[in-house]
Amino acid sequence: MLYSKIFSKTSKTTASDADSVNARLLTQAGFIQKQMAGVYIFLPLGLRVLNKIENIIREEMEKLGACEVLMPTLTQEDSWQKTKRADLDILFHLKGRGEAKLVLNPTHEEVITPLMKNFVASYRDLPFSAFQFQNKFRNEPRAKSGLLRGREFLMKDLYSFHADEKNLDIFYEKAKKTYVNVYKRLGIGKQTFLTYASGGSFSKFSHEFQTICEAGEDTIYLCDKCKVAINQEIIDIQKTCPICNGSDLRQEKAAEAGNIFKLRTKFSEPFNLTYKTAEGKDNFVEMGCYGIGLSRAMGIIVELFHDDKGIIWPENVAPFQIHLMALGKEKNVAEEAQKIYQQMQKKGIEVLYDDRADVSAGEKFAVADLIGLPYRVVISEKTLAKKSVELKKRTQTKADLIPTQKIIKTLSSYEP
Repeated sequence: MLYSKIFSKTSKTTASDADSVNARLLTQAGFIQKQMAGVYIFLPLGLRVLNKIENIIREEMEKLGACEVLMPTLTQEDSWQKTKRADLDILFHLKGRGEAKLVLNPTHEEVITPLMKNFVASYRDLPFSAFQFQNKFRNEPRAKSGLLRGREFLMKDLYSFHADEKNLDIFYEKAKKTYVNVYKRLGIGKQTFLTYASGGSFSKFSHEFQTICEAGEDTIYLCDKCKVAINQEIIDIQKTCPICNGSDLRQEKAAEAGNIFKLRTKFSEPFNLTYKTAEGKDNFVEMGCYGIGLSRAMGIIVELFHDDKGIIWPENVAPFQIHLMALGKEKNVAEEAQKIYQQMQKKGIEVLYDDRADVSAGEKFAVADLIGLPYRVVISEKTLAKKSVELKKRTQTKADLIPTQKIIKTLSSYEP
């Protein structure tokens, strides 16, 4: 993509109301634009990152055997009355035509559970799982920390349906491993820990995945021996690691990157979602839910990976892999840059080409560092005199000279 064709450019100033690193850098680098408190527009570069995150999660959900669906953002309030959750203070309530009472969904149990009454009749129909990517709406009393706590955000829901608790447990353990794979691929696996949380009415524990992060609003207690954590609610009661019972726990600030929860029959009962057993008995379907906030994950990544110059994107989620630039106004430099750009495109290398001729080298370097693509390729009179181009990784200070005829092969080996 040509940088000159992207309407959302970087800014030399930071937003006055940016209350976190991710809000400041993502706005300044032209990835997002704040519309109102807790609501952001994803600009071209930001949407590419969001799509990369979505594709990684989709691949892992499909490996888990789940089918993708898309449910509406609007729901009749009656469904929320059935589950006794219509009075939640985070709900956005609307009135439709004919005084219809509607809710903007903050979660989708009230949608998917009655939906499955159309498809579940017998034990032979179980187990199965379905996932979606959908915007959520939560009337947070205080939206803050950029993408970490919003009023509208993109989330992945996964719901599983089972004939008994034993089968639910089996799937639940598989989902844990899948989540570990997701965070590893997003580049935050080393900082993200399975965290024990309150299980509510039906099980001793549920689980969160918490990422150690200074901007996070949660406090976790990490057991370095077991590589798991406990949230504040559990530590107030238990005070020890749930695996080894050790009390040598390290306190950390963290941001929730996802959660998994055994719903059991909490929602199948009010909606009368049942199935016939082999003996002809009606049993309630056992359910589980598994969430990941995509926009929140994007914010967490920026909180973890940045320096004083800008963002440092992990390769798997970077909007492009290569930041290509030509320095100077010489015709031969521009021609060589255009030639390499076309070769990159032909090879399927994701490249952002800063093709602006009226911008100084210093400004182009500053833009490249702020946007934070994994690799920078520079072409100039100086490099062409050596029949080379300059290649530098975003995390390194020193650049290497690569022979022009070898640059495409070299870059192809860097593709994530």
